[in-house]
Amino acid sequence: MPEIKLEHVTKRWGKFYGVDNLNLDIEDNSFITLLGPSGCGKTTILRMIAGLETPTTGKISIGDRVVFDSDAGINVPANKRKVGFLFQNYALWPNMTVYQNIAFGLSNVKEELPVYDFEARTVQGLLRALQNPKKLVELTLECRDKKGKLDMDKVYLKYIDTYTLSLFTAKTLFGFRIHEASDPGAAASAKKEELEKKLAAIKSSYQGKGQELNEDCAVTQNGEVLTESRKLTKEEIDLAVRRVSRIVKIGMFMDRYPAELSGGQQQRVAIARTLAPEPDVLFMDEPLSNLDAKLRLEMRYELQRLHVETGSTFVYVTHDQMEAMTLATKICLVNNGVLQQYDAPLDVYNRPNNLFVADFVGNPSINFVEAKGKQLSDGTMELTMLGGKKVKFLSSTPFDLEDWRRERDFQKEEAEREKQEFLRDKRQVEKSNKDEVFQCHISRVEEDYSVEEEPLVTDDDFIVAIRPEFIGLNDGGSVEATVYGAMPTGMESTLKLRVGDYLLTGVEFGASTYPIGENVKINFEGNNILLYDRTSGKLVSAGKIEVM
Repeated sequence: MPEIKLEHVTKRWGKFYGVDNLNLDIEDNSFITLLGPSGCGKTTILRMIAGLETPTTGKISIGDRVVFDSDAGINVPANKRKVGFLFQNYALWPNMTVYQNIAFGLSNVKEELPVYDFEARTVQGLLRALQNPKKLVELTLECRDKKGKLDMDKVYLKYIDTYTLSLFTAKTLFGFRIHEASDPGAAASAKKEELEKKLAAIKSSYQGKGQELNEDCAVTQNGEVLTESRKLTKEEIDLAVRRVSRIVKIGMFMDRYPAELSGGQQQRVAIARTLAPEPDVLFMDEPLSNLDAKLRLEMRYELQRLHVETGSTFVYVTHDQMEAMTLATKICLVNNGVLQQYDAPLDVYNRPNNLFVADFVGNPSINFVEAKGKQLSDGTMELTMLGGKKVKFLSSTPFDLEDWRRERDFQKEEAEREKQEFLRDKRQVEKSNKDEVFQCHISRVEEDYSVEEEPLVTDDDFIVAIRPEFIGLNDGGSVEATVYGAMPTGMESTLKLRVGDYLLTGVEFGASTYPIGENVKINFEGNNILLYDRTSGKLVSAGKIEVM
């Protein structure tokens, strides 16, 4: 499967930038989720790669092929990019059966395809099935109904799934009536001998023309497979439909109409239809959002399995962080058209690049606590937080705060310089939807919603971010708190803990109950507590906290 590469891709409408200077490398056979709030540019990115939306500037490559380049004037249409698209709406034809829905797109395919000898392919399939006559008989007789009569639909489906045959070849195989012979082995041997002679004659006819048949019965000459511009035959279409129906497990529903299927089954049909043309890349735009919670969970497992079995590259749009975390090999988190972080799910969770990423990923949400402090000579940070409590922040990796600030200021100057250089080009326009530092919410007992001037933020101001699971209740805890709210779910309880005027969210595993108003003691545990610079909103370091 190909790698997808986006270079300086921008999409704007007037002064509004839907996607702003995006650089992205999607590795082959990866499962990428485009994650972010509604309107952040996820679907626009997907549509630009697929060819359904034309970028304003930039370059997009799928494998070795450039499909869009604003400078070179290249824009390959969507139907030539060999990609599959799965929408939120299944878009199944209600007047067509499942089989017809899957086959519909295949009947319109006309491209350069190998020249096959389909009679030889059929003979090969039949020989494969006749190798083990005992198994063939067992498969056939398994399909009897309560009255002992053969259910022919089940018989054909067994043949198709077991031997990878088309329906037409399955019917031919049943016509041999091996299961009715007094000696199935002898009957199968006689048929095999007849078919082997037929296959040898077909191959001999090609050798007379200086050609050969390869293992897949494609015609070759001088070692090269011959091709021709043609449509798929009925046999090829049937094989493709049966192949994808096996993958998504809907082989028994071929004769049903969409209205006779559940939501999950309809989704499987839509996936099968998308996979049938064997696309290099499969794009999915919130395909599970119409399903109930239980079915969504089941379909996530199916999509994971599907990704492994097909070996395709999946690009998946969602605003559901749980889907992104559970499905992706990498998460591409976007806000206001700008890439915020592109990493493996656990890296995004444990090391969010900035305050926006930290806030967006995680359920329950991360705790933000304002802090003031400075770095001591030994490298530790001395902070004041939670209404005057003194703590030490011990970084997991050594860093020099002054060096970090110099790098921060340099990056800011470089970004401003690049912006001014960009605007010197008269074809460019300044972005109306400005990028601003994310203002995280500090949870307090008494929320002040009055409109006040923004507080003056200095280099001594920080945000400490603590995941709920890193707040532990124990009798030896160093911080006193009061249970302000409790939501037990059986496996765990989500707690609101009051520390002075501040509220913290914690998660306690187990079936314990916590009465509201109970006084408890808490600790900040683990080495994944995050320290952010309040001025830029960027991650400074991760480490642990010791209360002084």
